[in-house]
Parts: sequence; C-alpha cells; structure tokens
Amino acid sequence: MASATGIPQHPPNHPDTDGQVGDTEPLLGRPGDVSQRDEAPIIKNLILGTGVLAEGAALLLVATVWASVFLNPVILFSVHPLAQSLGVLVLLQSILVLQPTHTGPQKQVGQKIHAGLNLLAFAIFVVGVVVIEVNKIKSNGPHFHSVHGFLGIISSIWILIQYFVGFTMFGVPALYGGEANAKKIWKYHRSSGYVLLLLMMATVVSSVKTDYNKNVLGLKLWAMIVIFVLMIVGVYPRIKKQKLGF
Repeated sequence: MASATGIPQHPPNHPDTDGQVGDTEPLLGRPGDVSQRDEAPIIKNLILGTGVLAEGAALLLVATVWASVFLNPVILFSVHPLAQSLGVLVLLQSILVLQPTHTGPQKQVGQKIHAGLNLLAFAIFVVGVVVIEVNKIKSNGPHFHSVHGFLGIISSIWILIQYFVGFTMFGVPALYGGEANAKKIWKYHRSSGYVLLLLMMATVVSSVKTDYNKNVLGLKLWAMIVIFVLMIVGVYPRIKKQKLGF
C-alpha cells in the first residue's frame, strides 16, 4: 500500500520556486486537502479531505455485511464475510493514515502505523481464507467455481507479495542491496497497493453473485457498487503525484 520515503524539498502548502505546486500536490484537489499539519494528531489523517468518504464507505461495508450475517443463522462459513469485510476496513486505515504524511517525523510514525495495521489486516484475511477452505473441505465443495473465487485467490496471492515486499523493504532493505535500492521500489509498492485495493473491492462486489449471498445474505449489487465508488472517490484523489514518482 502507500509507503513513505524522502522529505519534500519545499514546505507543504507552498509553491515551488517556479510558482507551481510541488511534492504535496495531489491528483485532485488542493495540496492542503491531503497534507498533515505539523500540530495535528495523525489520527486526523483518516478523515482528511476526501478521506472521510472512504472511511464512511468502509464502515458502511462492515455494517451492511455484519448486519446481513447476524440476521441469519450463523454457521462456520459466516466467519468468511465477517473477517474479509473487517479486513478491508483495517487495510483502508493503513492507507488513509499514511497518505497525508510529508515530513520525516510524520512519515516515520506513519510507516509504523501503516505496517502494524497491514499486519493486523493480513491476520484477519488469513482467518477468512482458512474458514472458507475448511468449510469447503468439510462439505466437499468445489474450489474457484465463481468469479468471486477467482478474484479472491488472485487478491490473496497479490496481497502476500505486496506485504512481503513492503515489510522487507522497511525491515530488511539489505535484501534489495541496501536502503537506497529499497527506496527506489517504494513508488512501485505504492502503485501496486492502489491497484490491489481496486481488485479487492471488485472481489467484494463479485460476492453478491455467489450462492451464499443469493440464498442467505441478500446483499444488493447496487449497494456494493455505491460503497466501491465512495471508496474510490475517498482514496484516489488524495494520492500525491510525487509519491508515485510523477
């Protein structure tokens, strides 16, 4: 997901020497919309600018899925949607908390929180995957017989690679030939994380076509699409072009 390297050459919310907005310029909106203020607690990053839309979308996803699950008899398979929706919520926090950081101290704190939240999200996702596999083994159910199943396995493999690269770049840069070389990969790590988020949301949307949803949960396609759109509108305008190497 979004990770931190370097310190901007110019103070945030100030133009470069040529009069153009510099390192803190987001893809959309004004620089001040996505830059953490020096005196502001880092938790405010979660709702800074358009982040409040993404936060609301993630909370709505968890509320919708969990309500649908607990309005029906709870079985072993129920843990899967509970865990995966919660994992998406936690994962989103790791993105939102780090995006607005721009100074060295902010990035150091943001990196640690980002890594911790990603580790927590990974543990939650593992629970969801293990449960569905155990359930399929017990019921002799087929694997990968739906779009949701295929997207789920692709997302799982991608997130494993993403986490491995992220944690090793941060904790064991020697694997990449030193810290300087590791930092060169940051922009690809960030870009990959943003694409992965799209894939994960597509996986969530595709779940409405599964038999379990059709027969039990009853989640609506339009509702999942609305949540998806809100998350996109909340996260992607806050991307800083400098952090992607643009």
